[in-house]
Amino acid sequence: MGFGGGAMIGAPMIQALLDTYATAPQFLGMTDQLALVTIDAVRYLQSASGALQEVVVISAREAAQTDIREGVYLVGSGDTGAAHTFFTLGVIYFTVMMLAAFSYRVPPENWKPKGWTPPSQDAASKKMMSQHHVHIDQALKTPQFYFLWIVLCFNVTAGIGVLGVAKTMMSDIFGGALPAIVTIGFAANYVVMISLFNMVGRFFWASFSDVIGRKNTYFIFFGLGVVLYLTIPYAAAGVSANPDISWLILFYAATMIIFTMYGGGFATIPAYLADIFGTRYVGGIHGRLLTAWSTAGILGPVAIAQLRESARIDAIRDLAASIPASTFQQTFGADKSALDNLIATKSVTIQKLLDIAEAGTIDPSPTLYNSTMIAMAALLAIAFISNWLIKPVHPKHHMKD
Repeated sequence: MGFGGGAMIGAPMIQALLDTYATAPQFLGMTDQLALVTIDAVRYLQSASGALQEVVVISAREAAQTDIREGVYLVGSGDTGAAHTFFTLGVIYFTVMMLAAFSYRVPPENWKPKGWTPPSQDAASKKMMSQHHVHIDQALKTPQFYFLWIVLCFNVTAGIGVLGVAKTMMSDIFGGALPAIVTIGFAANYVVMISLFNMVGRFFWASFSDVIGRKNTYFIFFGLGVVLYLTIPYAAAGVSANPDISWLILFYAATMIIFTMYGGGFATIPAYLADIFGTRYVGGIHGRLLTAWSTAGILGPVAIAQLRESARIDAIRDLAASIPASTFQQTFGADKSALDNLIATKSVTIQKLLDIAEAGTIDPSPTLYNSTMIAMAALLAIAFISNWLIKPVHPKHHMKD
């Protein structure tokens, strides 16, 4: 629960530090007041003497999603405060973790929680809880270890991928359709709620698995998860056609349940390992299984980023194609043949194109995550099959008395 709930403390603290250390970039004026030129897809301010200064143009739509005003800003003149924030966090975390680490105590031998009784043989059998132990090295020779590896890897890949872009996804899908509701503050509170549900999920699902068994718990994770991930593109399409708060509620509820299952998957996997391999070496086996987590830490964010970027570029190209060439040239200082370079330098964005598009043009931002969510649902379907294939370990792998 501490792991899942850390963002409830960390996110506000990080934002406060960024606000303290950040320096706003230098505002130069509005686009119609300055002489802007585009060279190799990069925007510059040209002075009367001909000197060039690289600038970035913030459109009205982009300004509405940030805390700075519309206009032209000098590149490199501001500071996000990220470097100083990381340094401060490092000092805080080092101090707290060292104090905690030196406060640990090992419990007495054969200690048991007060009032705890081991499950009966019959109950353990129904929940696939082994009464035998498997050596840490022998566990790697069983198919169960690798099925569990897939189960954890794909569960975390799907969860961590959404976790990393949750705030951005909320703004992309609902920021344009419901600007009065989905403000910067709303998105920040959404991150805190993610942490809360992540934390609660670790306690709830792990406890619930004691009742229905680990395998059935993961069946719920993956079966329900597929439905919930496919709900997100459905909500995105709905809010684009009809900007109604009901779509936001659907999205909010679906993602919060997803985050409970993401946290629940982490909290339940050690018990699942103990049921399959016994308790004697479960710590070491769990450590080896966490290679699935580290793999997912690469797969999830990379998959999300690449799929979203591909969808973003396609959306920009479609929007650019609908804009008259003369309007495009006047706005960006280059013709459409330089579009790829303009995209690469972020001189052209979806929001900038929407500012000059015909009235009634649909914002494609809500659809940027459709392919991503479908891919994550497919991963959960594979994990469902892997979980179904898990059976008790063959007796030949059991340690001898």
